[in-house]
Amino acid sequence: MTKTSNDVTSDDEQNPRSLARIALSTFAANKLAVASLAVLVLIVLFCFVGPMIHQTDQVSTNLVLENQPPSAAYVLGTSPTGKDELGRLMLGGQSTIELGFAVGLLATTFGLIWGTVSGFVGGIVDSVMMRVVDAFLSIPFLFFIILLAAIVRPSLWLIIIVISAVSWLSTARLVRGETLSLRTRDYVSAATGFGSPRGRLIARHIVPNVLGVVVVNGTLKVADAILTFAALGYLGLSIPPPATNWGEILAGGVNNIFDGYWWQIWPAAILIVLTVLTVNVLGDALRDVVEARLNQR
Repeated sequence: MTKTSNDVTSDDEQNPRSLARIALSTFAANKLAVASLAVLVLIVLFCFVGPMIHQTDQVSTNLVLENQPPSAAYVLGTSPTGKDELGRLMLGGQSTIELGFAVGLLATTFGLIWGTVSGFVGGIVDSVMMRVVDAFLSIPFLFFIILLAAIVRPSLWLIIIVISAVSWLSTARLVRGETLSLRTRDYVSAATGFGSPRGRLIARHIVPNVLGVVVVNGTLKVADAILTFAALGYLGLSIPPPATNWGEILAGGVNNIFDGYWWQIWPAAILIVLTVLTVNVLGDALRDVVEARLNQR
């Protein structure tokens, strides 16, 4: 029995829905990924919705209340400057999460574009673009951020741009290597022979086939950015007060580590580790989802 044009149109309309169902079922089958997503959602709610429920003063310094242990009034005690530690964790989580996902998005997107163009075009263009990557990789990141902090006042967006400026390099190299392999495949050669423009070849045949690798790499960028931000906070190179982040909170607690102020160390450390782990697990799950969708195309 031959399909009519209406049948074909109906199948085409249902195809995106079927792909969405395949992606959802693939993700749901990964119980660890579902649990990680739930934990990450709880962390986001804790940081962004929590301050609306648990309202605290994170601007004023009250040395009378410094280093108070957990109590009914202060569930997680107070900081070395007398601020409510629970509210401080919420405030620090906002900047940490915003920076992590912003860096992941910017670095992955720019690295994907740079690596794809470099690998697909090849020749002198590839050589020049990769030398630019090598030049950036030769700059020590810590020296760069210290120099920048000495010149201008650090801000959240400045730190996002700086971390993104060094994070996209490895993504570009990875995507370039995948693109060099994909452009020699038979289906790409056939499409080239039929006169498909380069833009369509990249968008239709190259980018979809590197998405699995890029998604995992992008989630690693999020985790790396969170850890880098924490390290900068620990070194005192973070955003100026009253803003804070989990690394800066952790650094303040480490200064009092021998005084037994555990509430200034463990909550921030646990939140950093949980966020990084959940993002990495979700990255592996999203790779499986992307590959499942590609297999059905």
